[in-house]
Amino acid sequence: MATQDDDHGNKGSDRIKDSAQQIWLAGLGAFAKMQQEGSKAFEALVKDGAGMQKKTQQAAEETLAQAQTRMAGFANEFGTKAAGQWGKLENIFEERVARALEKLGVPSAAEHAALQARVAALEAELQRRPGTSAAPARTASRKTAGRSAAPATAAKKTVRRSSSTKPD
Repeated sequence: MATQDDDHGNKGSDRIKDSAQQIWLAGLGAFAKMQQEGSKAFEALVKDGAGMQKKTQQAAEETLAQAQTRMAGFANEFGTKAAGQWGKLENIFEERVARALEKLGVPSAAEHAALQARVAALEAELQRRPGTSAAPARTASRKTAGRSAAPATAAKKTVRRSSSTKPD
């Protein structure tokens, strides 16, 4: 009986030893496999990281493109508004200059054009009248008339005769 228990106890202890040996070998196998798979896992992580970097870079480029589009829109809108403001400023300037010229008595472009049209109509009417020359004589302007009258008066004044000289 004692031998049976010892044989039975030895078998149990051999089983425990075998089991421990198997656990130890399984651990060593897992460690070896992890060393082999570790480089593969590292490479897989690098590959996943590169993919993630490409995705983030694309997202950043898209965001940058959207921002550039918005800024271009803002710049275009600002340019349009600025051009409108310059147009308004130009109109104000033109109105003020026109008022100043009017105060000084300078005729406007429309008044000048109307006067030219009246002169042309009068010249046409003169040409249609019988007894006038084909080319109407133009009257001298005020400045020219003033100048031509002054020398004639001066010439008359210089031709005076003295009273002491009498013709025979």
